[in-house]
Amino acid sequence: MGFSWFGIIVLALLFLISSSGEAELEVSTIDVQTAKALINSDHLYLDVRTVEEFKKGHVESPKILNIPYMFNTPQGRVKNSEFLKEVSSACNKDDKLVVGCERGIRSLSAATDMKNAGFKNVNNMGGGYLAWVKHGFLTQKPKEEL
Repeated sequence: MGFSWFGIIVLALLFLISSSGEAELEVSTIDVQTAKALINSDHLYLDVRTVEEFKKGHVESPKILNIPYMFNTPQGRVKNSEFLKEVSSACNKDDKLVVGCERGIRSLSAATDMKNAGFKNVNNMGGGYLAWVKHGFLTQKPKEEL
């Protein structure tokens, strides 16, 4: 009893299909040096941290947008159910994007959702804002009140 190539291919495809019934598309994770170069050229930086996190300090970028992937609630963090709708209204599916958060975990999830929604040029910034700061790259922070 042997397997046919067709059977093996079908099993492989079934293995790649997620529980939601959609194939997961792989997101490219880039280091902060590469992210900085892309942001300073022609990529939009999409910060997916909460508004509160963003206001405390964020990546210095000529083109930046803050759309939270998750919200803090009394019950803990919950996913922003309008995230893809908000991104789609602000960005085109062909836009070149670098997605970042605090450490690179939320941004990987956000970038994966975006890829699966048809965004073509999405990169996750590995290490997130903390890695950006650690490398001494420019940030925007609120001016201290006197």
